[in-house]
Amino acid sequence: MAQTPTILQFSGHQYLRHRLVLSILSGKPVRIDKIRSDDKNPGLRDYEVSLLRLLERVTNGTIIEISVTGTAILLKPGIIAGGSVVHDCPLSRSVGYFLEPIVMLAPFAKKPLQLTLRGITTDDNDLSVDIIRTVTLPHMQLFGVSEGLELRIKKRGSPPQGGGEVQFLCPIVRQVKTINFVDPGKVKRIRGISHAVRVNPQFSNRMIEASRSVLNRYIPDIYLYSDVYKGEDSGKSPGYALTLLSESTTGAMHCAEAISQPGVPPEDIALQASRALLTEIKRGGCIDRQHQVLVLLMMVLGSEDVGRCRLGEPTTRTIQFLRDVKETFGTAFKIAPADPSDQNTPDLLFSCYGVGYINANRSLA
Repeated sequence: MAQTPTILQFSGHQYLRHRLVLSILSGKPVRIDKIRSDDKNPGLRDYEVSLLRLLERVTNGTIIEISVTGTAILLKPGIIAGGSVVHDCPLSRSVGYFLEPIVMLAPFAKKPLQLTLRGITTDDNDLSVDIIRTVTLPHMQLFGVSEGLELRIKKRGSPPQGGGEVQFLCPIVRQVKTINFVDPGKVKRIRGISHAVRVNPQFSNRMIEASRSVLNRYIPDIYLYSDVYKGEDSGKSPGYALTLLSESTTGAMHCAEAISQPGVPPEDIALQASRALLTEIKRGGCIDRQHQVLVLLMMVLGSEDVGRCRLGEPTTRTIQFLRDVKETFGTAFKIAPADPSDQNTPDLLFSCYGVGYINANRSLA
């Protein structure tokens, strides 16, 4: 008789995504209760149910039980199957909400994943598809997931109506590499993408001009690209946004973006994004705040060796993730000041011993 694996117990609706990811990777069932139990409208939201459906499609043999009121779920993980999947995302969250957990799971699938997601491509709450394409995927390359890793933006979709479409292609790996990334280097170049759909195409250029007026004081190597989508490919709603990323001499990346608000001129959006980027760079570390969880997870799954990475101040989400990882994989991080001699830097050095996670789902080629 097979012994039943320990069930991970969590409560609350926050951090749902990384808890589901940890459960699927570790093979341990997870029960999450008290999901908005005190809310006027209790239980799971439509986008959370949609995420569960997506995970069910990407995996094989996963059993998901949702209580009648929707305030508790039990997920018994199967194997990560990969293959070709098409999913329509609800308009309450953008595609980035769904892509983030999938990026963490896809390298450990049985077959390379080809995922098509339809919905809103850029919104205020989650990473936009531009950031995922230009920052998240290069972070995966640090861990040796690179050949054939790609995100294609077929159509843009601005809130509220959406209408965008992206295609995510991810290869499979046997094991991720261990990283040793402790030198943030100096910022050597800034790149950006501005896009405007179903509004005056000049908006895109106006954002670029305004952003340059701030960033040119710091560094000459700035290339901001205007991404133009016409007709059907520009989705159903008007909107514009500016995504910026800085790259350092050692390859450390920081990113920021700002999205159009009703009645706010494009110049202000650009200034908001530029200042946000400078704030992000000031926070230091080799990895920006939005990608701390991804990098720390890959360090835990790395080969049985010590991985080290220098990060700025951890966010609340990162702190909770470290607790959940300890519960799931039993891995604790050693956290020390990155530079004990310099009192001014808030940077911390995170190091951990990888669990040597091997992709057992991979079909033996």
